[in-house]
Amino acid sequence: MRSTRLIMGMPIAIEVVGDESGQARAAAFAYFEQVDARFSPYKPESELSRFGRAELAFDAISDELREVLELSELTARETDGYFGIRRPDGRIDPSGLVKGWAIRNAARGIEAAGFRNYVVDAGGDIQCRGHNEQGQRWRIGIRNPFDMTEIVKVVVPGDGGVATSGTYVRGPHIYDPHASAPPLDDVASLTVVGPDVYEADRFATAAFAMGRDGVAFLEMQPGLEAYSIGRDRVATMTSGFERYVLQ
Repeated sequence: MRSTRLIMGMPIAIEVVGDESGQARAAAFAYFEQVDARFSPYKPESELSRFGRAELAFDAISDELREVLELSELTARETDGYFGIRRPDGRIDPSGLVKGWAIRNAARGIEAAGFRNYVVDAGGDIQCRGHNEQGQRWRIGIRNPFDMTEIVKVVVPGDGGVATSGTYVRGPHIYDPHASAPPLDDVASLTVVGPDVYEADRFATAAFAMGRDGVAFLEMQPGLEAYSIGRDRVATMTSGFERYVLQ
């Protein structure tokens, strides 16, 4: 059973095999609503916005916000500072990590309810496990950033996650934190397959900020594979990416 709702400014689709009552999907959607209320950088009343305005001290914030801030610091260290949560305007925005983190948590909630075959798709970042209603492994399409109607690759991540960073939907929104130049424009999209969507999402964001060096960085990360499409329409992939591609 599949349901789709617009939350966090994006379509979120959840399919849970065997969830006839819809309770597992409803609980997952409710969780995404909570995440949006707490972490939205666009809502003045969100906990993140209040913390960013210094209305909340660090020792007064929720465990969830503290966890995300600490994970953001860890990711910044692991990526040589290419992952950052400070926007050019100075505001705090951990969206490059929160989405994957929230998808993974929602998936864990579905599993805690006893389901082992599902897919959670939030704005194209996906966590899946098991198989669909036809008994097939979940298949994920990678869109052509120059033609959204075309699928350039179909991957089968197994019990894993897929995340894509790019500018073809939201426009320029990822910056190289080491440079004062305009947003990077030499990479159109970068898709990462990993053991879960949290790992794929945070490293996809950082690698995209690295430009063409991102794929080489991901090549060195255990458990991660990547497929990058440059502005010149040339694709580059890590050495193990092909094993996920549907032949």
